[in-house]
Amino acid sequence: MPVLATSPSVGLTRMLAAFVREHWRAYASAAAMLSCIAALTVWIPRQVGHVVDALVAGGLKGPALIEQLALLVAAGLVIYLLRVGWRLTLFKAAYRLGARLRTRLFARLALQGPAYFQGQRTGDLMALATNDIDAVEQAAGEAMLAGFDGSQTLLLVLAMMTISIDWRLGLAALVPFPLMALAFWWISKHLHEAAQDSLGRFGDLNQQVQESLAGVRTLRALGLVGRNEQRFRELADSAAEASFRSQRWEAAYEPAVGMTLGAATAIALAVGGWLVAQREISIGQLTAFTMYLGQLIWPMFAAGWVLALLERGRAAWTRLSPVLDAPLTLADEGSAVLPVQATLRAEGLTFSFPNARRPALEGVDLTLAPGRTLGIVGATGAGKSTFVRLLLRQSEPDAGRLRLADVPLPDLPLATLRAHIAWVPQEAFLFSASVAENIALARPDATPADIEAAARLAAVHDDIARLPNGYATEVGERGVTLSGGQRQRVAIARALLSDAPLLVLDDALSAVDTGTETDILSHLRELRSARPDRSVIVIAHRLSALMDADEVIVLKQGHVIERGTHVQLLELGGWYAAQWRYQQIEASLEAA
Repeated sequence: MPVLATSPSVGLTRMLAAFVREHWRAYASAAAMLSCIAALTVWIPRQVGHVVDALVAGGLKGPALIEQLALLVAAGLVIYLLRVGWRLTLFKAAYRLGARLRTRLFARLALQGPAYFQGQRTGDLMALATNDIDAVEQAAGEAMLAGFDGSQTLLLVLAMMTISIDWRLGLAALVPFPLMALAFWWISKHLHEAAQDSLGRFGDLNQQVQESLAGVRTLRALGLVGRNEQRFRELADSAAEASFRSQRWEAAYEPAVGMTLGAATAIALAVGGWLVAQREISIGQLTAFTMYLGQLIWPMFAAGWVLALLERGRAAWTRLSPVLDAPLTLADEGSAVLPVQATLRAEGLTFSFPNARRPALEGVDLTLAPGRTLGIVGATGAGKSTFVRLLLRQSEPDAGRLRLADVPLPDLPLATLRAHIAWVPQEAFLFSASVAENIALARPDATPADIEAAARLAAVHDDIARLPNGYATEVGERGVTLSGGQRQRVAIARALLSDAPLLVLDDALSAVDTGTETDILSHLRELRSARPDRSVIVIAHRLSALMDADEVIVLKQGHVIERGTHVQLLELGGWYAAQWRYQQIEASLEAA
């Protein structure tokens, strides 16, 4: 599929020209049908003029009159059929452009890293995928056809008025048109600004809707529903006012056209009446001329419509093209092949967040061989989740590097790297689908038995069985119908069902009770025996989750301060041992 140019330096006109060249057959077919329509349209007034003159002369009666009227009716029917044909042909091509732009926008956003989205608003991105692309699509469809049809009709009508009837009458009728062109220029200038403002305010409204729906529980809990409604009302009124302002400028084209044609008609009747009185043109010719003036209504309205659509399209393209052309925050240029069994190594890993006082990670070294389990612990802000971000290449290290099978992560395609890792975050994300579909997300071909087996390993099967429709139960948006612990366990089941050689549990047991945690860890030990080549990284606050780890590293302010097995760290008597004693006392008090 050809790639549309999206550089900010490439304007809407050049992009549309490239699209028209690609779909030239559709545009040529539509142009041919429009040409036939224009030819018939300008033929009808001339034919009516001949009929009028023949009637005045008394030479058109009976069958001959019926034949002439039948020709006019047939011409109208052909025009109707051709208009249906060009719409189907041309709009089909324009809709392809909209679908392609939406697909490219989604694909581009899917490749961007978290750093990109930190500077973007969800509502704005949603507006780009809806209103903005609709505006570009209309510029490729309705604006193109109206521009071609209007220009062609205008030239043919002017030719018939000046050449076929009387050039003096034609020139006299064109006197007011330069003033209309000046009005169009002035209106278009203001319309572009108004359209850009309207699209921006629609993005603000979208953002408010998205945030309100996502945080509706928080708003209710804090009693902020009324204030949020007031804010929404203000943004809705602002968006409506901006849209109305844009439509008001767009509507200004019609009075300019009406005044111009009114003045042209008055001039034509005055000059035409004088020419008829001088017997230089006939009454039939003047009748045809006035009909041609009426046919100028469409080209004039088309000009205003085209300018309005193009200005909206330009405003939308100004917002859309920088997103389509935004450089990727993470390069995906790797081509190395990764073996199934790969040792993970971190060498001097260092990373700092922008404007941070100290590095989130500094000089971290570790090794995880296939089939081994690594535990990572530390206080909040120690750098545990930062390590996972670097492992998933959501961010790049400032110094040091991560390797898989001695291959630096940037040398691997992102798809290969992420297919190698099954990641379960603390805040599990579920899609608005059934429980079974969420579990089988990474393996859509999984059988019901496979899905149930993974659910049992994640200790969530019994909970699912109690749902109204079992595994077919819809979980709602973000899994809203499930508890936090159920969402976490469904996400764990999803990771366990995947074939990824490396399982990463990023504090994924934080929302389950101790008993359920014990069951899950027991099942993981069973799975480890059944699949000894699978590596596991467990990040946890509860140290009981790390008792079976082959190695545990303790992070503090981005540095590794302790490392060893569970037993070795207890004997060391440092942070790990103190935290273990505290958690054991806490568990005893809860049991009591």
